[in-house]
Parts: sequence; C-alpha cells; structure tokens
Amino acid sequence: MLDEGRRRARRGTDVVVAYAECHSRPLTEEKLEGLEILPRTHRAYRGSSFSELDLDRVLARRPEVALVDELAHTNIPGGRNAKRWQDIEELLAAGIDVVTTVNVQHLESLNDVVEKITSVPQRETVPDEIVRRADQIELVDMPAEALRRRMAHGNIYKPEKVDASLAHYFRVGNLTALRELALLWVAGRVDETLQKYRSEHGIGTVWETRERVVVALTGGPEGETLIRRAERIADRSSGGDLLAVHVARSDGLADASPAALAKQRELVESLGGSYHSVVGDHVPTALLDFARAENATQLVLGTSRRSWLSRLVAPRGIGEDTVELSGDIDVHMVTHERAGRGRRLPVPGGRPLPHLRRVAGPLAGLVLPLLLTAALTNTRGTLNLTSEALLFLVTVIGVACLGGVVSALLAALTASLLLNYYFIPPSGQCPITEPNNALALAVFVVVAVTVAALVDRSLRLARRAASATAEAETLSSMAGNILRGDQAVPILLERTRETFGMESADLVPRSDQEAEAEADDEAETETDDEAETETDDEADGLVKVPTGPDRVLVLRGRTLPASEHRVLTAFVAHLAAALDHARLTEAAAEVEPVKAADRMRTALLAAVSHDLRTPLAAGRAAISSLRSTDVDFSADEREELLTTADESLAKLNRLVDNLLDMSRLRAGALTLHLQPTAFADVLPLALDTLSTASVPIESQGLAESCDVLADPPLLERVIANLVINAVRHSPDDQQVLISASSLGSRVELRVIDRGPGLRPEDRDRIFVPFQRLGDNDNTAGLGLGLALSRGLAEAMGGTLTPEDTPGGGLTMVLALRAAAAQEPAGHP
Repeated sequence: MLDEGRRRARRGTDVVVAYAECHSRPLTEEKLEGLEILPRTHRAYRGSSFSELDLDRVLARRPEVALVDELAHTNIPGGRNAKRWQDIEELLAAGIDVVTTVNVQHLESLNDVVEKITSVPQRETVPDEIVRRADQIELVDMPAEALRRRMAHGNIYKPEKVDASLAHYFRVGNLTALRELALLWVAGRVDETLQKYRSEHGIGTVWETRERVVVALTGGPEGETLIRRAERIADRSSGGDLLAVHVARSDGLADASPAALAKQRELVESLGGSYHSVVGDHVPTALLDFARAENATQLVLGTSRRSWLSRLVAPRGIGEDTVELSGDIDVHMVTHERAGRGRRLPVPGGRPLPHLRRVAGPLAGLVLPLLLTAALTNTRGTLNLTSEALLFLVTVIGVACLGGVVSALLAALTASLLLNYYFIPPSGQCPITEPNNALALAVFVVVAVTVAALVDRSLRLARRAASATAEAETLSSMAGNILRGDQAVPILLERTRETFGMESADLVPRSDQEAEAEADDEAETETDDEAETETDDEADGLVKVPTGPDRVLVLRGRTLPASEHRVLTAFVAHLAAALDHARLTEAAAEVEPVKAADRMRTALLAAVSHDLRTPLAAGRAAISSLRSTDVDFSADEREELLTTADESLAKLNRLVDNLLDMSRLRAGALTLHLQPTAFADVLPLALDTLSTASVPIESQGLAESCDVLADPPLLERVIANLVINAVRHSPDDQQVLISASSLGSRVELRVIDRGPGLRPEDRDRIFVPFQRLGDNDNTAGLGLGLALSRGLAEAMGGTLTPEDTPGGGLTMVLALRAAAAQEPAGHP
C-alpha cells in the first residue's frame, strides 16, 4: 500500500497517509518517508487511550488518494461508524480514492474456513461485497517459506514473539492453506470481471481461461453415468467447474421424468456442481448457447438411445448436430448401457388413443366415404367434381380427428377409389383416361393424408398441452407444502389421495424383501411392452411406489392408468423431499439443545477462566507476601495484605455460591425455608458481604414496610447481587438508593441507580446466565448475579423486573408476598 502511495506521489498525485499501522517495524516505517501523514484522533476506552483514523480531518483535507490500513478494523466506540470499511465508504462518497489493505482471513465468507484451518477465531471481518466493489484488487503473494524467513529475520514480529508465532499460527501448512484461499478468491473475482467483459462486448467465442465442463441430461437412465464421467473430466484440471443442463421444450411438453431429473440434480450438487434448466426447441442450439454463455470448454453428451431402425430412417441425431455446430467447444460422446436400445422415457398422455377410438377410427374410414358416396349419387348433377372432392376431403379430416392418421390414410384411399369409380369420367370404371383427372386424384390423396396428419398431430399436442398444464398447476400448487414444517407430509399425502381419486394414501416402512425385489427389477432388461403390463397389486387397486430407502407410498383404490404415473412420480419426488426436510428438522431440533449446552459451557469456561482466577491470584499473592521472609512488613502493610486476602476469598466464595445456587435452581433441588422476614434486618447483612464501595448507598422506608415471606439467606443473596449491580453501573458522584413500599398483599424493594440505564431490547438479556452486556469488560463478573436473583425471587414466589429510573438510570424492582397475606395453617 505504501509503495503504491509513493509511486502515485512521484507521478504528482495528491496522496496522504490517513492511517498506517507499522507495528514498530523499521522497514515499514522507512516507506512513510516523503508522504504526508495526517494526525490521528485519540479515544479513551476503559481507562486506555487508542488512536484511530480521523475521518473528519481526511474529509476536510480532501486529497486525491488516501492510504488507509486495516480495512476490517473495528473502531473504538465514540466515532460515528463501527467499522473502518464504513469510514472508507464515506471517503469514497466524498470523491476520495482509497488504497487499503485486508488479510484473507478477515473476509467474511472465509472466516469459518480459516478458523478450522488455524484454530484461531477471527473477530474482525469485512463483507466480501465491500472488497469485490474495489476497482482493482492486487494480491500480495509470497511462498510460505519466504514469509517464515521474513519473520525469522525480525521483519514482522519482535524477536521474543518469533518462535511462538512460527510454531503456531505461521506453520507451513497454515500459510499454504491461506495462500490457496487467497489465490482462489482473487481468481473468482478475475473470473467475474472476465464474464462481465465478455458480456459487455458481446463475445460469444470460448476463452479457455478455465475448464468448465457441461453435461447434458435428458432424465434418462444414462444420466448418472454421464454426470460421473463429466466430474472425472473436470477433476483432471484443478479448479474445473461442473455444470449440468437439461433442455426443456418451449411448449412445456418435454418427455423427461421429473423424478429422474430430481435424482440427477441431487447427484450433481453432491459432487459440487450446479444444475441448470434452459428452454429450447432445437436441443443442439440450446445446449451450445448455454455452454458459450458460461464460457464452457467441454460438453459431455450420451450416445443416442435411438434404435437402429430410427437411425436408419433419420441418420442424424442430437449428438451429430451438436458436434457439427460445436465450433471451439470439445464434445465428448460417452457410451452407456442404454445406447441404441430405444428411448425409455415415459410418454405423456399414455396410449395415443383409447381402445374404442382405435377401433372406431378404421371403421369410420371405410364406412363414412361409402355413406357420402351414396348421398352424392342420389344428388348427381347438383355438384361438380371439385365440390365432391372437397366433401370427401372433409370426411377424411373428420376420420383423422376420430381415429388418427392411420384411420385417415385408410379413409383417403377409400375416398380416392370411390371418387375415381363414381365421379371421375368415365364413371363406373376404375381406369383414368385423362392425365388431368389422374393428377387431381393424386393431389387429393396427398392433401388428404397431409391435412389428416397435421390435424392428428395438432390434436395430440393439444391433449399433451392440456395434460402438461394440468400437471404444472397441480405440482405448483403443492410445491410450497414442503416448507410447511411438520404438516408437509400429511398435507402431501392427502393431496395425493385427492388428486388421484384413491381411497387412502399412506407411507409404510419398506421391507427388505421389497428393496431386494426392486434392485432385481432395476438390474433386469426392460421390455418394450413393460408399460402395458400391470402387477398383481395394481390389478387389485393397490399401488406401491418407493419414496426412499426406508419408506413406500401405498395408494389404495382404483387402478391407475399409465398416463397418471408421470404425475405420480412427481408427487413421490415431493414426498421424498418433504421426508428429507422433516428428518433434517428433527435432527436440527435434537442438535439445538446440545448446541445450547455447548454455548453455555463455552461461556462458563470463558467467564470462570478469569473471574475465578482473579480473586485466587490476588489472595494467593497477598498470602505469599505475608509468608515471605525477605521483606519486613509494617503493621499497616500486613493489615492491608490481610484485607486483600480476605476480600479476595470473600469474592471467590460469592462466585462459587452463585454457581452452586444456579445449578440447584436448574436442577430443581433448591431447598426453601420461607418465614416472615424484614427488609430492615436483611439489608445490613447483605451490605456486610460487599467490599467497600466507592458509591454511597442510602436506604429509606425499610423499617416501615411489612415483613415479607422469604428465605432470609436467599433474600440476603438477592439484595446483595442487586446492590452490586447498581454500584457497578453508578457514577462515583451518584448514590444508590434502596427503598421499600407495601402494595396490597405484596411488598416491593427498589434498588435505584443513576447509571447509563438499559435499552428496551436488553431487558430480557440481562437475566440470561453467563451473558453480560459489557462482555468485553473482564471485571463484570460471570453474568450470574441478576440471573440468580430472578431465579431465587421466583422460587420464593416473587418477581424481579427492571424499570427506567426517572431522570436516567435503572431501577430493579423485587416484589415478594407480604407475610400478613399468608393463609393460617389449616385454612381451606
């Protein structure tokens, strides 16, 4: 950063050093020579003075470039921004360019990864987006051994810290891992910049800066083979990306199985890849457009599943067209076990036509032309040949609507023969003498068959579109059920039952025999008429579909036609996702108490490590001094050391008592001896247990208040903790007031301080064990005082609530039952 500032200053740029932390390193301080250094501001915090960036001074100076060190730094309280990066944003908004520094471990997205590697938590972080918005990012890269040599030469830490640093945080493994994280993060930024440049300049060609492998999925059984093959290709180049893409037709009538695609998507994501879906009618073009948009270098396709007969009729398939259009993208054609064995994807709509229409179609193709011929013969002379031919054409189209293109072809042949025999001169004879009539008859057959085929195709597409629309509406209406917590599975089961008109829909455990049978079925070769066969269960109106390794969806009722199995697989996929979600939710609920207990233990250990050690250390030091024979202490000095030891042991005893009482409260093992007790009797005992306070304490109204029903030792503990809390937060020139008053059947004790008060959102937090609002203050104690006080108050049938003190401060209100309100013994 300083080198960059010096270079810009030599070029005539107005550069100032707004903040640079040299850590007393001579080589770094030398680089400040010749640069204008702005004075810092100083802020007092907990008895110490700290220097900070003087934001207002930099804004008033308005340089062209400001050098600001430590982007992730947390500012000392007192300024208008909590973080230094927020200060830098103000400088940028004022038109001042900023050159700053940040370590890789301070990036928010890498914070947890760095902690796992180094076992050192990073308290100061900066959002990645702040760093990514920089116009330029320069990676200061250095091999691990070179950095360790710099440290060994004393260029980073003082000599007494070098050995410990090299043995712990600055180990070769740690530095190598951090270096790789930094390289990958900056590479990602460079990749984003490249993609933006290509998009802005309309560059469609592939720049092989990084291997990106795209695998095309159809939802067929070969999908898993292709995914794993593509992953191996991506793994050959370090940092290669895997992208899976499925091309859906724009009319929404794709043949892919939703369940198969969902399973393949899960596999892709488990391998660290990403899944995408694009729309396009021409699959090769859609695939290559996606690959070029993602700057992919390789494309993986499966070899055709078309049968040899299909390839004989249409030699070119999707693979051949893709290879021809691929240009600079490498295309891998991967063989698989389904290659050349025909498409095995489910066909929407099931059978092309119902059985009745398949029989009625050919029959109509024979009968309707005969009926039309009879009608036209009776009206001979009324219509000309053109009108008669058009009527036959309408008849053929009607047959196509009823029975499909095969029936229409039969009707066209029948109509052409009848038209030739009865209406084309010479009538009553089959031979055609005029070439014009022969051409007209041939055109009639071609037009009839073509129109019939188009009508049949349109009707099929309309049926498939209606089916796809119904499926989409059904699936979209149920998609949100997965996120409805515990009710997702019952709702999906009921919706499945209603959608398919079944008597019941249940999830039952999956037996080992069923699992083995399914595995055997998957291993066997599928036959062409497999979709037409029914199992014994289906014949009895019982449908079983696995939803996972341990559950089976059982539908009871009618027999499901093949056309509804497609939607059923989608329902099953939703059910499987809902079951996974329920399992994850249950697992998270089981883990949460463990996490809460772990947080409690961590907080306890963090607090105990200081708060128990401090009085121990002070007491031990005082006693060791008294036992020392090297120093002759005066009587006053011996008395002071004894007082220090006594106060330390008293504080230690109070901390241990609080811990034990909190444990008893949580375990419900606290024994109470409630009896009439006067506040005036308990308060002096409570104050006697406290160390001498610099804040004066005054009481009023205690003698006039009624006795309360309480356990005297526990009440003493509660009052002592409340007074300690009030004294800790009160200014030295303000007293703590303790007052008592009676209110019906209850008596209230108020401990009033004139401290900073309490924010409304913190009123519940102060009663959480091991939680301290000033948790950076090592003198604040374990954070048990108020939590224990509320627990003891509630155990004695009272309450402890915070209130705002008029004029500023906090009032803790302890309310207990009046002893006079206690029912006499034996009262019903």
